[in-house]
Order: sequence, then C-alpha cells, then structure tokens
Amino acid sequence: MISFVLSAIALILGYILYGRFVEHVFGPDDRKTPAISKADGVDFIVLPSWKIFMIQFLNIAGTGPIFGAIMGAKFGPAAYLWIVLGCIFAGATHDYLSGMLSIRNGGANLPEIIGRYLGHTPKQVMLIFSVFLLLMVGTVFVYSPASLLQKLCMDHAPGAELLGSSTFWIIVIFVYYIIATMMPIDKIIGKIYPLFAFSLLFMAVALMVMLFVKQPDIPEVWEGVGTASLTTKAIFPSLFITIACGAISGFHATQSPLMARCVKSEKMGRPIFYGAMITEGLVALIWATVAMYFFYNEPTPGYQEMAGGEQVISKAPAIVNMVCSNWLGIFGSILAILGVVAAPITSGDTALRSARLIIADFIHLEQKTIRKRLYICVPMFAAIIALLTWQMANPEGFDVIWSWFGWGNQTLSVFTLWAITVYLAQEHKTYWITLLPALFMTVVAVDFLLITVLPQFPALYAHIAAVACFLAAAFIFARWKRRFQSR
Repeated sequence: MISFVLSAIALILGYILYGRFVEHVFGPDDRKTPAISKADGVDFIVLPSWKIFMIQFLNIAGTGPIFGAIMGAKFGPAAYLWIVLGCIFAGATHDYLSGMLSIRNGGANLPEIIGRYLGHTPKQVMLIFSVFLLLMVGTVFVYSPASLLQKLCMDHAPGAELLGSSTFWIIVIFVYYIIATMMPIDKIIGKIYPLFAFSLLFMAVALMVMLFVKQPDIPEVWEGVGTASLTTKAIFPSLFITIACGAISGFHATQSPLMARCVKSEKMGRPIFYGAMITEGLVALIWATVAMYFFYNEPTPGYQEMAGGEQVISKAPAIVNMVCSNWLGIFGSILAILGVVAAPITSGDTALRSARLIIADFIHLEQKTIRKRLYICVPMFAAIIALLTWQMANPEGFDVIWSWFGWGNQTLSVFTLWAITVYLAQEHKTYWITLLPALFMTVVAVDFLLITVLPQFPALYAHIAAVACFLAAAFIFARWKRRFQSR
C-alpha cells in the first residue's frame, strides 16, 4: 500500500509541477477559440469548463483505466511505475498538447494535425488508420456491454427471453449510438456524460476508501518489478500495451478535438486535457491496487476469499462486478453496472462521433444538416455491423479485434507524439518533452507488433528491429531539424 500512496502523491505533484511546465512550454493566450469563431450549434458549442472536464474524462476513460489496470496488475508492481511515469511524462503531455493543437488549428481532427506537421502521406495513412481504429472501438464497445446486459437479465429476470437476448441489447445500443452520433453535442452527451463520469469517479473513491480500511498486504515496488508477475508475457513490451488508458493512449487524441471545439479559453486547457488524464491515471492506480489485492494479497489472495473468484480470475468485467459487490454491497453493484456497461457504451458513441467528424472534414461535407450527417453515418454503421457479425461468428473474434485495437491505439500515440514534436521544434519550443516519449513508444509499438501480433517472429530479432527503428527515427528527426534550422 505504500507504493500506492506514493504513486498517488506523485500523480498529483505531476499535475501541479510538470503540468504547469508543459503549459508554459505551449503558452496559451487570449485568442478566440473555435467554439466562438466557428460556433454552429452542433459540434462547435461553448460549454462550462466543469462539464467539458467530465465529458473529456469519460471520453478518454471508458473502461480502459479499469480493465487495462486489472490486466496490467498481473505484471506486479511494475504497473505502478508505468502508470505514474507514463501518465505524467507521456500520456497527460500527449493529451494536453494534442488538445491545444486542435484548438490552435480551428478544432482540427487528428489526421489534419498530423498532415500539417508530418506531411500529406502520413495524413492519408492516419485518416484510414484512425477511422478504422474508431470503428473497432465502436464494435468492441457494442458487444461487451450487450453480453453483460444479457447475462444480468438472464440471472435476475429468468423467463424474459427478449431481455436475455444479446441481439436485443445490440440493437438497443445501436439505436443509442445513432442518436448520440447524430445529435448536437450538448443535447445528449453534454447532459448524461457528467453523470456517468461522476459515477465512475465515485466508484474509484469508494474503492480507495476500502483499500485504506482493508490495508491489503500486496507487493511493493522495491520488492522487485518482475518478481510477482502472474503472466508469462514479458513486461516489455506487453505491459505498455496492456495499460494504455491510465498511462498513454493514442485514442485520446481522437477524442480531444471534440472538447477542443467547446472550450471558451485556451487557459482552460491544462485542467481539462492534462487534468483529465491525471485523473484517469489515479483511477487506473486505484484499480491496479484493487486487482493486486485480488491476485496477490497475503496470506490469502482476494480471489480465494470471494465465492466464485477462482472462475473469474482472468475476466476483468467479472472481477469489477465481484469486488464492487463484496466491498460496496448493492450500491457497489449499481456502480459496477454503470462502470462496465455505461462507460464502454459512452466511449463507443464518442468514438463514432469522432469518426464522423474526421470523414466530414476530409471530404469537406458540412454537418449542420441531418441529411448530410446521414451520408456518413449510414455506411459507417454498416461497416460496424459487418465487423460485429464477423466477431460474433468467430470464437476468438473479440480477442483478435482487441489485440489489434491495443496495438493500433499505441501506434496512433506514436504519430501524434511525432507531430507534436515537429510543431514544438518549428516554434522553437522545448521539444524534448514529446521527443523522448515518441522514441520510447516507437520502440514499444514496433516490438509489440513483431512479437505479439506476429507471434512467429523471433523475440531477439524483434528487439533488434525495434532498436533499429529507434535509431532511424532519432536520425531522421535530427536531420529534419538541422535542415529546418538552416532554412
């Protein structure tokens, strides 16, 4: 528990000290933001800062800092180091600067930002890549809450054949997706997201209180980062892909433009973008500690103390439900339902909203009229239905999509970090704050691709290839910078 307390303090100090430094590097000012200069009543709308923070937090969080932290806890106390260092120096910096760059570029989406600073070809690649990633998010976050709702209805409402059908819940979620994706951002998202975000935060705080009550005997960082691992996967690179939300996630850069179009002043950026990521890091930290109690507690691990724990030790949603029910009672069960059902649904609908806006910007199709929104939404939802049909027809379909989503998520962060680094260098600002994370995540993405997604590739050669990419990226950037300075 000492590692948990020190890690929580480090995250808070990271926001106060390093967050202020990153803000100083960017230099927010009093210029008009897109929410004012491009107000359209649909996507460009001024919202209160507290509401933007809550929506941004839920947009980037979903179940990521819960499920990822639970699975990452199997690597032992190494999870603490990655959450703290990754969140402060990589994830929160990535989120803040990508959000502020969107504001500075008229509320531009991620492919537009990458195209401006990395060139036309990376822009085209990222357009396809980010849209495909967002469609995968929508697919993943339809199936998992639908299956959970089906199970809940079968357990608590026997005989209700309609409610016990996953197809029924998939249709219900799809109808909500269509409405939320099409409607102005302040009509649905602006009203219900703060409530769900509050529920997610309240659940985390309640569990933190229970951690201090129970004082579990769990591994500490100084006892060895690899000695308590419960998985055969290597810490590098698997840990850095498993815990994405809560450390660094490229998906966040696709969500930040949604709120960048609602911010009244650039000076609201640090609490909204950097602060939301630090908050997500704290949630991930709490759930990693809860999971360590479930996996490691001495003398009896939590899964042995709870009835049925042995059957769900590798199932993150079931662990959430079990821990909340045992620690927080009926109220905890309600919060767990909100966490494992509502959170992925809300992440899915904002992912699809982002995809709509990215496609609209690319084909220069205005989105004030419903008819023109349908031009994009109809084929987009058709693609999701096709992916979902394939996933349900294949026993390992969900694992395949999730694996590619995890890798794609961190690969997206690589391109975003490089685009921000180029911007900072062009503006003669302190560019190393994103250069170092960009180099590190380049190695992680390449190594994971070769080792995990292509498992036949020898690990030694994968490490060599990753180091070669590190050196190549550093050399290309140094050469570009020298030429830029000479011009």
